[in-house]
Amino acid sequence: MKRTIYCGDLRKNHAGQSATLCGWIHSRRDHGGVVFCDIRDRTGLAQIVFRPEKAALFQKAGTLGGEYVVQVTGKVQLRPEGRRNPNIRTGDVALNVETLEIFNPSKPPPFEITEYSKAGEDIRLRYLYLDRRRPPLQKNIIRRHQIAQAIRQCLIGEGFFEIETPFLTKSTPEGARDFLVPARLNPGTFYALPQSPQLFKQILMVGGYDKYFQIVRCFRDEDLRADRQPEFTQVDLEMSFVEEKDVQRVVEKFVSASFAEIMGKPFPGPAPHMSYDEAMSRYGADAPDMRYGMELADISDIVKASGFQVFAKAVASGGTVRMISVPGGAAFSRKDTDELTQWAHTLGAKGLAWIKWTASGAESPIAKFFKTKELELIREKSQSKEGGISFFVADTPAVAFKILGLLRRRMAEKQKLIPEGQWKFLWVEKFPSFEWDEEAKRWNAVNHPFTAPQSEDWPVLRQGGDLSNVRARAYDLVLNGAEIGGGSIRIHRAEDQALIFKLLQIPPETTQLQFGFLLEALEYGAPPHGGFALGLDRFVGLLMGETSIRDVIAFPKTQKGLDLMSNARSSVSPLQLRELGIKLST
Repeated sequence: MKRTIYCGDLRKNHAGQSATLCGWIHSRRDHGGVVFCDIRDRTGLAQIVFRPEKAALFQKAGTLGGEYVVQVTGKVQLRPEGRRNPNIRTGDVALNVETLEIFNPSKPPPFEITEYSKAGEDIRLRYLYLDRRRPPLQKNIIRRHQIAQAIRQCLIGEGFFEIETPFLTKSTPEGARDFLVPARLNPGTFYALPQSPQLFKQILMVGGYDKYFQIVRCFRDEDLRADRQPEFTQVDLEMSFVEEKDVQRVVEKFVSASFAEIMGKPFPGPAPHMSYDEAMSRYGADAPDMRYGMELADISDIVKASGFQVFAKAVASGGTVRMISVPGGAAFSRKDTDELTQWAHTLGAKGLAWIKWTASGAESPIAKFFKTKELELIREKSQSKEGGISFFVADTPAVAFKILGLLRRRMAEKQKLIPEGQWKFLWVEKFPSFEWDEEAKRWNAVNHPFTAPQSEDWPVLRQGGDLSNVRARAYDLVLNGAEIGGGSIRIHRAEDQALIFKLLQIPPETTQLQFGFLLEALEYGAPPHGGFALGLDRFVGLLMGETSIRDVIAFPKTQKGLDLMSNARSSVSPLQLRELGIKLST
C-alpha cells in the first residue's frame, strides 16, 4: 500500500511517528513562509505542513492546487496549544512533510468539493465523480454499505440463504412498464428486466428454500417522481410456513439492527400496528406520519341536518364531512385561506371550508349557518383550541381523505409541528385487495395479484361477492410518514391463483403466457409462504436526513431518467439495430 494510515485516523498517540498519507489536496494556505495544506480521503481531513528549510520540497508545495492527488510522508507532530482544531478528529496533530509525490494534478473543479457546495443538482450529476468526493455524499454511501451489511448479517443469522434471481426474465406486466431487452439470437423476442423478484422468490419457496433473501436491483419503466428512480435497490425476502407476524418479526429485527448501527441508539420498537381503514379514517393517508397530531374527525352526524346545505347535501348523497384542526391557524390571513382553497381545488376538491376559533367565538363565512350547539359539537369533536383553525371537506370519503391527508402534512410543515429527532415506525395492514378501474370497467389488484386475501374473505371471492369489501393479507412498514417497504402472505394454491386472475379479467391465454410457469409450480406442493421488500434507497435516505434519494445512490439518474455523466440513455448504431432485427419507426 502507498499509505500507512488514512488521513482521518491520525491521533495524538501517533506523535513522533513517521506516516505516509494519500489523498486529495482539500485546501492550501501560505502563512508567514510556511505552507499548510489539508489532505482529504474518505475518512476525513489531516493537516500537512511544508517548511522553507527544505527548499526544493517547499517550492514543489507551492505548485499544489485543489484536488491534486498526492502522497506525503513525514513525522506526525502535536500542534501547538491554541492552534488545535477541536472541530475535526485529527485537530490535535499535523504531518511535517519530508517527501511529496504528485500523482496527478487537477483542473479547477466546477464546484466546491465540500459540504458547503451550492452547485445545482444538474451540475453535480454531470460531474458525478467530483460530487461523490464531497464528505456528506461519501458518508451517505459508506453508511449505505454499513446498513446493507447489518441487514445481511442479521438475515444470515436468522437462517436465510442469499440467492440471486435472474435479471433477464419474462415480461409479466404488473403495473409499471417493463424495460425490454431484445434477444439477438431469437429476433422478434425479448427479455424483460425484473420489476421485482416476486415470481422467482415464490418459485424458490416451491423449491424448498424456506428462507430466501437478496439485496437486489429492480427496474421499472415508469414516469418518475422526486423519490423514484428507473433502477432501484430493495432488500427482498421470502419465507415458508409463516403468518404475517413471523415475517414482520424478521423485518423488525433487521431494521432494528441497521437503525442501531447508523443512529447509535436502540430501535424505537416494536412498531405499533394499524389497519388501512383506521389509518385512512384518522390520518387520511395509508402511510401516516405519527410524529404529530391533527387527526381527521368525522362530523357527518353533526352537520347532516344543519342549515349549511353544502354539508347536509353531501351527507344525504352518501358522502362524508371530515375536518382537521390546525393549532395557531387562526392567524392565517384571508390570502392564506384562499390559497389553500385553490390548492384543494387543483387536487379535486369541490371546496375547502374553514372556521377560526377565537376568543370571541367561531369566525367564518359559514359560521352563520350553524346553531351554537352545532358549533360547540364540531369544536369538541375535533378538539380544537382557541387560536386554531378547522378545515372541512364535504365529498366522497376517498376525496375527503386525500385532501385532508395532504393538508395535514402541509400544515405540519407550515406550522413547524414536526419534532426533530423522532423516529416513528408503524405497520399498516389489511389493505383493500382490489380497486375499481372506472376507465377500463374492471377490477385491478391493489398490490399485486399474488397477494392472498384475508381468510374470511375467500367466500366473497368464490361466491361472486362485492370485491370492494375484500381485504388483503398485506402489510406496509412506514417510517415518519413514508412507506419504506411492503409485503404480503401469498396465494399458494393454483386454483386460488387462477380464480384471482379470472376476477381480474385476465384472459386465460394471457395468464398462461405470462404466469403459466408459476401456476404449474403451485400444483406441485407449494407451501404457504409470504415475504417483504424494503426500499433500501428510501430507508437510507430517511436515516441520513436526505430529501432526495439521489444523494444516497452512487450512480443516480435525473427525474427524467438521464445519466448526465455518461449521457445514457443514447441512440445506437444502425448496425446494432440490424443485428437485433429492429427498425425504428421514428
